[in-house]
Amino acid sequence: MDINEKIIDAFNKAGKALRPGEIAEMAGVEKKDVDKAIKKLKEEGKVFSPKRCFYDIKK
Repeated sequence: MDINEKIIDAFNKAGKALRPGEIAEMAGVEKKDVDKAIKKLKEEGKVFSPKRCFYDIKK
């Protein structure tokens, strides 16, 4: 499972918007790696930011 899949899985388990630190903890990866992956997922349109410093997947 790559980091993007781990991040999306963390969102699905949480069922709510999360901060990058929370995502890193749930996915078991480094926060800096989550930051990079979130940026890429945002560009792909898979993730959005409902409010500052929080992210969620598009459902």
